Amino acid sequence: MKQTHLIIVLISIFALPVLAQNLTDSNVNGLPTGEEIAAHINSRDEGKAVSRKLKIEMRDRRGKIRQRETMSYRKYFAKEKRTVIFYLAPKNIKDTAFLTYDYNDPDLADDQWLYLPALRKVRRISASDRGDYFLGTDMTYEDIKLETRVSTADFNFQTIGTCNAKGKPGLKIEGIPKTQEIARELGYSKTQSCVDNEIWMVRTSQFWDIKDNLLKTVTINDIEKIQGIWTQKNIEVENHKTGHSTGLTFSEVDYRSSVADGIFNTNAMKRGL
Repeated sequence: MKQTHLIIVLISIFALPVLAQNLTDSNVNGLPTGEEIAAHINSRDEGKAVSRKLKIEMRDRRGKIRQRETMSYRKYFAKEKRTVIFYLAPKNIKDTAFLTYDYNDPDLADDQWLYLPALRKVRRISASDRGDYFLGTDMTYEDIKLETRVSTADFNFQTIGTCNAKGKPGLKIEGIPKTQEIARELGYSKTQSCVDNEIWMVRTSQFWDIKDNLLKTVTINDIEKIQGIWTQKNIEVENHKTGHSTGLTFSEVDYRSSVADGIFNTNAMKRGL
């Protein structure tokens, strides 16, 4: 009888952490689970296609500013998302282009390419490079590809409470890389995001590096409904490790005009706009 009681006690002790984790994620105050929140974010309407101008401002810790002007296009081919960015100015980086194919199948690795006009060569971005910073900004190639979405292929998400960002109440989720290899590729040990659960858009995010030091904070300062679609207009990224920051401002956003299929290939990257 004593032995049976001991076994029950031991099972209870070892089961408590698992039970607590499940309660944190799904049952406290009736909040939706992290996976449910991620699904809402990723199913939000982004339009079949969009064109927009993107101004990039990069600032170092001494206050020096560099600016870039680009034209960006995105289009869905069934559930596959393709995005291309063409650099327009300044002259020393003009005609640089970036192309990404974001596949819906989690078993397929996404494809990314970078065209550097000085080399007249299209370079394929490997999965191991997707955590590299994108052309001097504080966003990685993977960050640029995801835009307003989150990666359920790379992260396990759980709800950790409520939050308030830019005066908007929301739900706070934490993402943990599914493997150490993914953590090393992305350069993140975890993320925490405040999600506006009225429109299912992330308003603020924080990222920790693989040594668990706070790396950067991303803030969406301006969200506007354009042609019926909630759209981010301004993003600020602060790198806490380097003191560097990046501002991204979108303008002339157009969901209604057609975007040609032929713009989303490596030959179009070489031709430019």
